[in-house]
Amino acid sequence: MHKILALDYGRTKIGLAVANSDARIAQPFDTLERINRNEDMRRLRELAGKLGVRQIIVGLPLRLDGTSGEMAEEVKRFAERVRKQVGVPVELVDERLTSWEAERILEEELGRRIIHEETAHGRRKPARAADGKYTVDAVAAMVILREYLARTGLGQALGQGSR
Repeated sequence: MHKILALDYGRTKIGLAVANSDARIAQPFDTLERINRNEDMRRLRELAGKLGVRQIIVGLPLRLDGTSGEMAEEVKRFAERVRKQVGVPVELVDERLTSWEAERILEEELGRRIIHEETAHGRRKPARAADGKYTVDAVAAMVILREYLARTGLGQALGQGSR
């Protein structure tokens, strides 16, 4: 059984979600605390190998008008490093509003209260669910993966057309 790994890239954390090639159900997996580029890539490579990942999806943070900003360009560079160093196909997927959707899922569907932190710029940033089980980052990765699975056939994504 093959898996697809979705990544919700952040400068301090990367949210992770997975889906099986058969079940096509996206689930939050974990949150990877960033250390540095080399160590992050090593851990992603190790995780992908352990899980049998054949495809990686990376959320692309476009602006609401669909244009790329500084963060989108950073994510594109990150996705290219992942493709080269992990050695599986990587696809970028529009992730507009996924953090908002992740908070909604945590609060409404899973009954979890979201803890917010103040950023240096005075904005409120979701940190984690009150029970600590899933982070907003991991659930955002799940939302990205759900949207990808809904938009594409999983078999085609893994190069397995008809059997």
